[in-house]
Amino acid sequence: MNKHVSLQMNRRAFVIGSATLGAGLAIGLDIPFGGPAVVRAADGSPEIGAWVVVRPDDTVVIRIARSEMGQGSLTGLAQLVAEELECDWTKVTTEYPTPGQSVARKRVWGDFSTGGSRGIRSSQDYVRKGGATARVMLIQAAADAWKVPASECTAANSVITHTPSGRTTTYGKVAEAAAKLTPPADVKLKDPKDWKLIGKGVKRLDTVDKTTGAMVYGIDVKLPGMLNAAIKDCPVFGGKLKSYDEAKVAGMKGVKKVVTVGDTAVAVVADTWWHAKTALEALPITWDEGDNAKVSSESIAKWLAEGLDDAQPAYVGNKNGDAKAAIAGAAKKVEAVYSYPYQNHATMEPMNATALYTADKCEVWCGTQNGEAAFAAVLEASGLPAEKCDVHKVMLGGGFGRRGQTDYVRQAVMIAKQMPGTPIKLLWSREEDMAHGKYHPVTQCKMTGAFDANNNLIALHYRLSGQSILFSLRPEALQNGMDPAAFQGVAQSGEAAFGYSVPNLLIEHAMRNPHVPPGFWRGVNVNHNAIYMECFMDELAQAAGQDPLEFRRKLMGNHPKHLAVLNAVAEKIGWTTPAPQGVYRGIAQVMGYGSYVAGAAEISVVDGSKIKVHRIVASTDPGYVVNPAQVERQVAGSFVYGLSALFYGGCTVKDGKIEQTNFDTYNSMRISEMPKVETVMVPSGGFWGGVGEPTIGVAAPAVLNAYFAATGKRIRSVPLRDQNITFA
Repeated sequence: MNKHVSLQMNRRAFVIGSATLGAGLAIGLDIPFGGPAVVRAADGSPEIGAWVVVRPDDTVVIRIARSEMGQGSLTGLAQLVAEELECDWTKVTTEYPTPGQSVARKRVWGDFSTGGSRGIRSSQDYVRKGGATARVMLIQAAADAWKVPASECTAANSVITHTPSGRTTTYGKVAEAAAKLTPPADVKLKDPKDWKLIGKGVKRLDTVDKTTGAMVYGIDVKLPGMLNAAIKDCPVFGGKLKSYDEAKVAGMKGVKKVVTVGDTAVAVVADTWWHAKTALEALPITWDEGDNAKVSSESIAKWLAEGLDDAQPAYVGNKNGDAKAAIAGAAKKVEAVYSYPYQNHATMEPMNATALYTADKCEVWCGTQNGEAAFAAVLEASGLPAEKCDVHKVMLGGGFGRRGQTDYVRQAVMIAKQMPGTPIKLLWSREEDMAHGKYHPVTQCKMTGAFDANNNLIALHYRLSGQSILFSLRPEALQNGMDPAAFQGVAQSGEAAFGYSVPNLLIEHAMRNPHVPPGFWRGVNVNHNAIYMECFMDELAQAAGQDPLEFRRKLMGNHPKHLAVLNAVAEKIGWTTPAPQGVYRGIAQVMGYGSYVAGAAEISVVDGSKIKVHRIVASTDPGYVVNPAQVERQVAGSFVYGLSALFYGGCTVKDGKIEQTNFDTYNSMRISEMPKVETVMVPSGGFWGGVGEPTIGVAAPAVLNAYFAATGKRIRSVPLRDQNITFA
């Protein structure tokens, strides 16, 4: 179903219609300003609060503001609402409101951003209240019809019962009356011990459409009269477009127009994307690459290495005691330098967006991790006010942080603006997608640990040198110039806190920002910080002549939740029992995104360079578990991402350009290389942590520590392909 957005206002109604492709995703909201306050969906069904629409047949439509990109938030958020709503889960469906609708209703659906494993944990309270509010209104409507006190009525499975008389009715029958009621000012949420749906591994709501091919992704969008665009941006970040010879491609098959996109890119618009891409490849283009064309991986590495020098300025993120003095007077010290490369998101679906621009309206259809950010990009690029713009969110073919950015949305609008009235689908080629990412930041880390005469760790100095994502993407979030996100996993407190107590501690960041743009890459700074700290913890344990698990335990007495997940994973892997012949173990722990996680790996090594990862055990304490089946899938998926990065990832820079521009040079692990994954959930309650990202951080250090146990060799830089180490 295709339906263009219209936005009209008169003295009786403010009507926002929204459209996207695919059944169940079209929303139309009729918002009255007078008379009975009934807001209706596109099919005329009444809205019971902003989060719930109830149809006459008892179907419950739950609004989902966050994005679904495979992580399961769509189902998890629906579970949260349905739990409090007490509806029939078999009759639940979902739909996305648009950011334009949200702005028109004073952001009634809250934050649209989906990243940092915040999809559920940051919205759980208000979406549950949305479900509870709708339940109270439905019960009240039934009580009013029966002329009985609402306190005598209960709801379960979309059926309302008047307990004294046994009379019943359904949500669908009272929805119209409920929609006219004034929502209660406050509602009480269930005690977790009374949850019926939260904590259950219910089936995902999007599986059928995905497996049957009915699911619509951005790359699938088709609009009447649509043309296709292919784009090339200057291959050196910071460079500009100098010139191109349009005459060379003007007569090629299907070509409609060649346009500039800002001052850095050129695009070809054609009847099909293949014709656009073919013409673009034939288009003579001259770039002004600028001074950044002189930058290489080697020059970046040298610059970062300079930041490891104590004489260079650095921001202190975690400190107690006097680490430098304690190290200077220690009986023994251990020192190591580690490094971590750029990593590409490499989403299966390249960046794309479809834009339709006229002088009075601009609409975009795309996959995005932040509908509101995409909406802001449309406003900026189109030059139109908010009431004349909207973004229609469709399923993401991979996000991992990349689709939190809006460069591709802005480009699509800029192209469409040059062809008013014609829908333009912009699709990046795989090469464009790989060469113009927002990469996991490149870093190095120098660590020094010091012991007293009894092999007690008395000091730890952790000096990170590398990029700041916030400096590049959110400079307003810097704290007196410091990037607090750089200390994820080693922070003094908060949702990514350090899990060890060391008498003298100094953790600092020497900020170095090369021209290659960093971005929020799934797990982000936790990934390299966990490798650095957890591999170095093993080095310290070795220097002290202690078991790696016991060494950690001695430092974790003041960190019971960190210790609990470490103990859980150690027990599950069988740390205190002998491993099978030829199999070696490694262990790691970290805190990220409000959750405590640990991992342990079992590997074997052939010829010193071929690793077989037999098994990885993960333990996680996210506070509460909404859907344990999805948690298991998220942990397994995070290990696919983390192990792919460990073995195959890593982007290098030559002449200012990213060298890896397709999957032949930026590989991903195969099913045959995937280890058995076991997940131990130890939710302690009382807080809400993330799930999708934290466990990525423990995959690599667990395997690297196991590799040392097997070979006696320390690997201090990744990917392993650069060490000529592969999967067995």
